[in-house]
Amino acid sequence: MHVERSVKLVTEQHNIPKPSPMPEFPMKEWSVKIYVLDQAGNDHPANCFTKVTYNLHPSFEDKTHQTFVDPPFTCANEGWGEFEMSIDLFTTEKGGKTTIYHDLNFQSPRYEVVQSVTFKNPSQALLSILRETGPIPNDDDSKAAAKSRKTNDLKKKKAACDFEKMADGLTKLNEDDLLHVIQMIHDHGTEDTYTKNDIENGEFTVDLLTLPDSLAKMIWDFLVEIKTIS
Repeated sequence: MHVERSVKLVTEQHNIPKPSPMPEFPMKEWSVKIYVLDQAGNDHPANCFTKVTYNLHPSFEDKTHQTFVDPPFTCANEGWGEFEMSIDLFTTEKGGKTTIYHDLNFQSPRYEVVQSVTFKNPSQALLSILRETGPIPNDDDSKAAAKSRKTNDLKKKKAACDFEKMADGLTKLNEDDLLHVIQMIHDHGTEDTYTKNDIENGEFTVDLLTLPDSLAKMIWDFLVEIKTIS
């Protein structure tokens, strides 16, 4: 699976009152920050990356490679020259390193550049983060498949148990037996069991098709025992 996201690099720069080794070029203080964009173009913290390394011009000597681990991974420096840097973006995935290139220039006090980054075979943890900024391929297919499986399970359940007879048998219960069945549903139902309790009108509704198999059998056996179904 490949997931694409747009990464925005924000560069800001201004002159500073320091002597420049090149008099015709004033000294600058500059910074680069990294964000991830959602589909509407809104900024989000780039927390899909665990760290970012900026590879600067060799003239920075022992500061040529600068690594940051907290969004927005701000790289701030001083200098007089423009240059192209490479930026390594890391994730926790195996081989999870992507390199992009950024042109540092001083034509504007602030400018933004948007680039596309591809995440290859992201883990479930990374997918969860990426969902915050856009859709994930195959998500809709997975939901459709899960819905289809649930529909098939309900069909199988309906075939295995005569719910029409069960519903008819429930209508024949006296108040004590009905309360007993309701208690069974409360005790043995699951989060998928649909019930509605209208206390004011004294009504209790249950979707029999959402009963777990074990509970459906318990109710069936109870109705057979008290002879409301046969």
